[in-house]
Amino acid sequence: MEQIRLTIEEEHHHERIDKIIAGINEEWSRSQVQQWIKEGLVTVNGKTVKANYKCSADDEVIIRIPDPEPLDVEPEEMDLDIYYEDADVLVVNKPRGMVVHPAPGHMRGTLVNGLLAHCKDLSGINGILRPGIVHRIDKDTSGLLMVAKNDFAHEALVNQLVNKTVTRKYKAIVHGVIPHDYGTIDAPIGRDKHDRQSMAVTEDGKEAVTHFRVLERFKKFTFIECQLETGRTHQIRVHMKYIGYPLAGDPKYGPKKTLPIDGQALHAGVLGFTHPRTGEYLQFEAPLPEEFERLLQLLRSEK
Repeated sequence: MEQIRLTIEEEHHHERIDKIIAGINEEWSRSQVQQWIKEGLVTVNGKTVKANYKCSADDEVIIRIPDPEPLDVEPEEMDLDIYYEDADVLVVNKPRGMVVHPAPGHMRGTLVNGLLAHCKDLSGINGILRPGIVHRIDKDTSGLLMVAKNDFAHEALVNQLVNKTVTRKYKAIVHGVIPHDYGTIDAPIGRDKHDRQSMAVTEDGKEAVTHFRVLERFKKFTFIECQLETGRTHQIRVHMKYIGYPLAGDPKYGPKKTLPIDGQALHAGVLGFTHPRTGEYLQFEAPLPEEFERLLQLLRSEK
């Protein structure tokens, strides 16, 4: 059984413990976290608490994560685009079309399969199916991901995500011409009550904040950069749809077959974080994929 240690920051003072923990990992539901708390798997300052416990700044939280059911994930040799690697962390540029981690019924060809062939020392906090995976991006989103090679690095990077100190910037093409140069979308995201396979802005959702700026305007589209303050499932896709500018090519949240791209036009181009061992701030930038650049050239030619 693995565990994560957290120190509650001032901004989470007086927040419920179940809400804080559910916000750490997009795959942890509030009800799942509440069950862990009920089973005594969560302690605050060395004591078990109830799900409605209101945290104080500097509270020391330990979360013991139940072991997943054993499943074999096979290493696969892949030509990974590694941007940085040392004994603690690895930064990789994931191509569009690649799934980040295996799932039952989809155990091959994922980034995790490639990582296991590349290096044997990945953190075990997220279990057998997601070794080393600190955060995810969608299958058809390209770009940079940080990977933890040991549990010390994993806990430190998760803390940075919780405390919103990781820099994550994405470039996207959206439908419509956005008239203002900058904007912030502050709207909670949860499961769509009408479609459990999709996410939506909901009153009882988890906090979600996206900042965006316009890079270039076209006849019917806009090229933007988004910076994540939080990291909810499909956050940029849901937020841009919510304000009326869905991502081009998005099969779930936008009009279909409007541009020659298979999946949403979204690229995680900038990733920055503090190295868990050295304390040095590292930032990386991956250029737009060729397919994305071709879309921009097409739109420029139609101006």
